[in-house]
Amino acid sequence: MSIKIAPDKKKHFFVAIPLGIMLQVFAQWLYPFQPVNAWLVSFILLVVICYGFELFSLITGKGHYDIIDAVAGIVGGVLGMAIWWGMGRL
Repeated sequence: MSIKIAPDKKKHFFVAIPLGIMLQVFAQWLYPFQPVNAWLVSFILLVVICYGFELFSLITGKGHYDIIDAVAGIVGGVLGMAIWWGMGRL
């Protein structure tokens, strides 16, 4: 049994990885000695950007609105945040 993942979900996932890294870098710059606050700020921004993109598609009719695209982006972004956080701990 294999799970088929649509190509557009993969695209959202892989595009969100560097987005998560960039947001984590920005949040750590804002809160250099408060890792929990930095993580929360970057996560909230990630959710707003991913869902906001889908909401923009729904309102304007440009693109295809799919909430699972936002979820795939958030998962990819959290992976990017974790990669950056892990690199800082090495």
